[in-house]
Amino acid sequence: MNSTPPFSELLALIESRSAALRDAVVAAPDPTVRIPGCPDWSLTDLVTHIGGVQRFWAATVAAGDDSGPPPPGQRGEQDPGADLLGWFSESTGLLLDALRAAGPEAPCWAWWAESGAPLTVGAVARHQVQEAAVHAYDAQEAVGKPETLPAAVAVDGVSEFLTVCLGSLGSWPHRPARVGFHAVEGPSWILDLSPAGAKAGPAASGEPVTTLRGTASDLVLALYRRIPLSDIRVDGDRAVADQLLDWSKMD
Repeated sequence: MNSTPPFSELLALIESRSAALRDAVVAAPDPTVRIPGCPDWSLTDLVTHIGGVQRFWAATVAAGDDSGPPPPGQRGEQDPGADLLGWFSESTGLLLDALRAAGPEAPCWAWWAESGAPLTVGAVARHQVQEAAVHAYDAQEAVGKPETLPAAVAVDGVSEFLTVCLGSLGSWPHRPARVGFHAVEGPSWILDLSPAGAKAGPAASGEPVTTLRGTASDLVLALYRRIPLSDIRVDGDRAVADQLLDWSKMD
């Protein structure tokens, strides 16, 4: 199913999820608190990471070259300095300005060429929604106030993860399998796993060997390994679901 929000909505979601992350940091009693979903990081590390990511993609979008990223030194690298939240807010602004200026159909390099997903500014905006949303959840969880992902983020997030993230991983290292995903909000997805890799939305040719069921938010958070598989319903071959999540580790 095509659940991708319009470009203008993607930009609004990047802005709102980045603001949610900043709000969580403001509420934190200690910036050195650890991130449960990324245990090697503190809250400061998390903000530095996502701010750097947004600056990198701002520079990459502005370059307008789908053959490769900008060279080192031209990727928006900048030390956050003492005002980390001010720097992060500026990072979000730089990303949004670059996306708006380029427009959704402009060419842009991205790391997911192997997946077959578009190498366009619109595809970058789509992924940056998920980047901001999952890390906002990380920050909220670190301060003890995790919130479900907004429906518009989560429903497209399942599709984006299956097509972009899994589609970029190369050959599936286990026995071929078909996996179903069903969100309680209604949408469903099918994924085929084989030596050819992960293919979302394949032609009908059999029932899934396992199906993951939950809210769209919980499906996204489980795929990104922010919540355990036990928090969602797994019907069928549980071992395949475990193999899938182990194979698809993403920050």
